[in-house]
Amino acid sequence: MLTCDWCEEKKANEEQTTVYWELITGTQSIEIIETPSISCTHCGMTYQKDETVKEIEDQLILVDQTKLPEKISYEELMSMKRLLKRNYFDFSS
Repeated sequence: MLTCDWCEEKKANEEQTTVYWELITGTQSIEIIETPSISCTHCGMTYQKDETVKEIEDQLILVDQTKLPEKISYEELMSMKRLLKRNYFDFSS
């Protein structure tokens, strides 16, 4: 069991869930299935680790968004060919 980031109880587990993400253009959202997530049986919260959120956001910036289907698995999204090697607009690292 993991400690939940929301309620801080040791009742959270790693799961794969479906998430919905708005593209950077703000004109479309996509469904990402089988996304690594944390789900807490105590408070009911389901969330993604910060690292997973960053991976998804970076990948959505770096791929050809016109080739994104409405529904895609996390693994398929992460394996899509990138237009750039990395997110050059991310100055956090």
